[in-house]
Amino acid sequence: MDSFIRITIKLCNALHTSRQLRPVIRSLSVNAAKTAVQAFVSTRLDYCNSLMYGIADALMQRLQAVQNAAARLITGARRRDHISPALRQLHWLPVRQRVQFKLAVLVFKALHGLAPQCLTDDCQLVSAAGRRQLRSSDAVTCVVPRTRTCLGDRAFGVAGPRLWNALPISLRQSDLSLGQFRRALKTHLFDCVCRA
Repeated sequence: MDSFIRITIKLCNALHTSRQLRPVIRSLSVNAAKTAVQAFVSTRLDYCNSLMYGIADALMQRLQAVQNAAARLITGARRRDHISPALRQLHWLPVRQRVQFKLAVLVFKALHGLAPQCLTDDCQLVSAAGRRQLRSSDAVTCVVPRTRTCLGDRAFGVAGPRLWNALPISLRQSDLSLGQFRRALKTHLFDCVCRA
């Protein structure tokens, strides 16, 4: 319940800020408006958003409404217009995919030694886990521990490896740099949104 209250407060703050920006945005260029909205609204949506993995759909829809309002503010789209073209024009992922993006990047960093040790310990490859040799060992898959609760399924040690294993093999290659991985992952997530 405490997290629900915090998310709601952040939601209200972000909506209030976007309403205050409306008169200013009209006098700015599109790039300047995009920068201003990203500074005030998008940063609040992205702050600790990897903790929002697996939250209730109703909460996710509230956060998506904030992003939709920000996109309409920049593009000048009306409330009744479909929001997908505006998000695509701004090259913004929907909130659920932003959360998946952040979580997948954290797993990538953990597997490549770029994350703190506490995160690295939660992400072990099947090939490095000291188990018997499997065909899946070559596919760069992570060990997913079993849990008994929905809250346990949201933990980084479970959700991160599960999300990592769901990515295409081309994204899980070990020869990608962090920048290449981020670009390829964003493209993959955009393709998933467009297909849905």
